[in-house]
Amino acid sequence: MNAAYVRQAFRSSTASLSSRTIGRSSRDALASHGRRIVSIRQYSDDKAPAAEVDAEKEVETEITPETELLKTIKAKEAETADLKSRLQYLQADFLNLQRNAAREKEQQRDFAITRFAGDLLETVDVLALALKSVPEDAFAQADSPSPDSSDSSSNSKSVQTYLKELHQGVDMTHRLLLSTLFKYHVKPFDPTGDMFDPNQHEAMYQAPIPGKEPGTILECQKTGYMIKDRLLRAAQVGVVQDTS
Repeated sequence: MNAAYVRQAFRSSTASLSSRTIGRSSRDALASHGRRIVSIRQYSDDKAPAAEVDAEKEVETEITPETELLKTIKAKEAETADLKSRLQYLQADFLNLQRNAAREKEQQRDFAITRFAGDLLETVDVLALALKSVPEDAFAQADSPSPDSSDSSSNSKSVQTYLKELHQGVDMTHRLLLSTLFKYHVKPFDPTGDMFDPNQHEAMYQAPIPGKEPGTILECQKTGYMIKDRLLRAAQVGVVQDTS
């Protein structure tokens, strides 16, 4: 009887243990399944916003005819602005080229006679020396009648009269030549009394002069000439010497 009781107790304990084990395993399985479901739901919830963002991006990046037209207009406006800027630069360069060409043409026209005028100045100098060679008192002698003039005919002229007329002709030639040079902007200058300037004057000699400031031009032996603002010929002068 005891043996039968022991066997029955063993069987009941085994059955209870197996039922407990099965219950625990079933609970563990249900819990793990629940966790999987929750994680799947959380994963799906996390992925949902990303998918919506992608969809919005696709909607935003979708090219429409209006968008394409706006892009084309902007590109054309940028191209037009670039072409306009280039055209303005080209126009400015062309205007500068025109001004430079006009300036060079004017300079060539104004200074074309530089060499000819320089050679002609020698003739002007000779005429000026011819006029200076006749003293002023010779004109007074020409104006006063000579004692032999009563014996000569009324139509004849004295030598002094001829010389006076010759002098007047040389003077008129000299003045006319200077006037012609003046039309082409060739002008004489006499620097007597000015300070010596090596850019416009050529010193022929130096002399100590009391009461004169050193470097002052005391005499102009040959007149200088300018053609517009350019030196045609330097004036040949004498300069006061510094005695200190």
